[in-house]
Amino acid sequence: MKTIKYSRQREAIINFLQTRKDHPTAEVIYNNIREEYPNISMGTVYRNLNLLSETGQILRISLEDNRAHFDGFTHEHCHFFCRECKGVLDIEIGQKSMKDIKSIAQREFEGKIECQTSIFYGVCKTCLGKSNLQTSH
Repeated sequence: MKTIKYSRQREAIINFLQTRKDHPTAEVIYNNIREEYPNISMGTVYRNLNLLSETGQILRISLEDNRAHFDGFTHEHCHFFCRECKGVLDIEIGQKSMKDIKSIAQREFEGKIECQTSIFYGVCKTCLGKSNLQTSH
């Protein structure tokens, strides 16, 4: 991991992301970080998010909503994208299952796989509940 100079604002972004499970966008992060650092600019947030994702301190998740979402937890895990509410959730399938998927892929691929990401798409439980309520009346 590349070493970068310490920054309070950067640390605040990492700390904020590690308290969240909803994988916020840069705009959500900016609006929350501004409460502690009112003079921070959107450009500073974007630069820090890019740097943190390039150095592996956070994950950048690109989805079909064309907006980057960010995750403060960098261990290998899966994500779920709700096509209704555009929410992003973690799916923990266990490290053994993640290693099994990686091993299967490595057997079929003639290069070196270093890491993996899996994104599942569909409708989350909350949105399914809303659509069931709306269709039952």
